[in-house]
Amino acid sequence: MIALKPALFAAGLSVMLGFAATETTAAPTTYPLTLENCGEKVTFQKAPQHAIGLGQNSAEIMLLLGLEDRMAGTAFWPSKVLPQLAEANAKVKLLTVEFPTFESMLAQNPDFVAAALPSLIGPTSKVAKREDFDKVGVPTYLSPSTCLSTEKVKNEYGSRDQLWNMELLYREIDELSQIFDVADRGQALIADFKAREAKLRAGVTRDGKPLSYVFWFSSQSPTADAYLGGKNAASGFIADLLGGKNAVTADAEWPTLGWESIIALNPDVIVVASLDRNRWELDKPEAKIKFLKSDPAVSQIQAVKSNAIVVMDGQAMNPTIRTLYGAEQVAEQLKAHGLLK
Repeated sequence: MIALKPALFAAGLSVMLGFAATETTAAPTTYPLTLENCGEKVTFQKAPQHAIGLGQNSAEIMLLLGLEDRMAGTAFWPSKVLPQLAEANAKVKLLTVEFPTFESMLAQNPDFVAAALPSLIGPTSKVAKREDFDKVGVPTYLSPSTCLSTEKVKNEYGSRDQLWNMELLYREIDELSQIFDVADRGQALIADFKAREAKLRAGVTRDGKPLSYVFWFSSQSPTADAYLGGKNAASGFIADLLGGKNAVTADAEWPTLGWESIIALNPDVIVVASLDRNRWELDKPEAKIKFLKSDPAVSQIQAVKSNAIVVMDGQAMNPTIRTLYGAEQVAEQLKAHGLLK
């Protein structure tokens, strides 16, 4: 196994601490501000003062923009907050690390809700729908990265016709910074991410054919199908960024495959997610690795035989600010293993 290095996040995060000092200029927001968001027009009469970050990505973007004093609460955290945001996050009320209720959110008197996933405010959400918030006069914003078609895949996650890329994330940061009238901070944060993305893409090389990857998020049990990162999802972007390819070819954002099918893919690298939510035993990377190495059939996968098992923050498999951190994690571990230069 390639060990996850806790210092990796700290090193990358130190860069983020200084982003506010970057000299950028952006025009202040003129209200009312109207944005096109996932097929809906949303209008803001003024900058929000009691916002809810519904989903980890939305909450962490707000915190990176220095908006903790304007946040009424957060909910739905698959992983712990980024370390350099812990102090700011402690000032914000945590509603729940799982799905909140609509009533618990309204109790915070929000004037804005930013959601990371359609499962949180989408048309089939069991939490609330956008129209529910519209009825009480609370504008909503859904991450552009998760506005997916459900025509091919009839579930809340949907499918992608093309590879996710960081431009969707940059749009999200830009639009949230406009909503809160902190456009300078948004542009500085985007500039930092763009520099890191370019450095990572230029800094990895490999001899021979591109590496094939399988990104394993979790499973309810060893006998259950595995939740994997889809071909065009954030996982596919990480593989592409590192000069490789996603061995999974399904258009679904989160396809599930049985282990016979995964064995047939025979990837060069298996990326296992580390999750803090503790919903299933296989949320833990050590449980995943134990299964990979002990199962008679699965242990014959090329990645397992060559010990090319990489641990990555599970939130990085979602199209979020964590995705770039995840790519940096994978690159460092594969370089230590000699699979990348």
